Amino acid sequence: MPPIEILPYDPAWADQFTELRAVLLGNLSGLAADVQHLGSTAVPGLAAKPILDITVIIATRDTLPATIDRLGEIGYQHQGDLGIAGREAFRNLGRDVPRDGSGREWPVHYLYVCAADNREYRRQRAVRDFLRHHPEETAAYAALKQELAVQFAADRNGYSNAKTDFIVSVDRDTPLLINLIGIESPGLSAALALARHVTDLPCIQQRFRPRQASAVGPRW
Repeated sequence: MPPIEILPYDPAWADQFTELRAVLLGNLSGLAADVQHLGSTAVPGLAAKPILDITVIIATRDTLPATIDRLGEIGYQHQGDLGIAGREAFRNLGRDVPRDGSGREWPVHYLYVCAADNREYRRQRAVRDFLRHHPEETAAYAALKQELAVQFAADRNGYSNAKTDFIVSVDRDTPLLINLIGIESPGLSAALALARHVTDLPCIQQRFRPRQASAVGPRW
């Protein structure tokens, strides 16, 4: 497995999304209510893996079969929800996907489809919007990701788990992402255990400290 690649933010990512969005909206006319750019490449200034995360929003899951068919016509293969209820994943069958007749090669991207009330979509959008409006937190997260990419170069699961610690190790003076995105309490103990590890990393020692649980437990 190739090592994790984290690149400095590239403004071209926004332009690439705009072009992909136009093709997808054209193909899904009458079905797609919106197409959103999520993930790290959607946050100016944030270092990221050079892969766009794109989510097509449909008004209701009743239109999902027709959406699957339309996307299949331009080279996307439906893969099911991959364990995230209500969010459907798609694999592109070539670098020329979406096939718009131009024959061009598109940037590497992941494509998902869900309704606007999908929990995972709302969570990812909230994280994106938070980071877009908090450049200091974005810079800290970028530094964290770059350190973790070195520390967990051959361990993608470890890298992904350690990134989560950023959320639970935010300074008390900073709005906590968990409060914003609504992560539920059953995962709290595991998240706090991970936070104790990540706060040892030099890039966030000066900005973050583990949150202390109150007598009644943290509020989510």
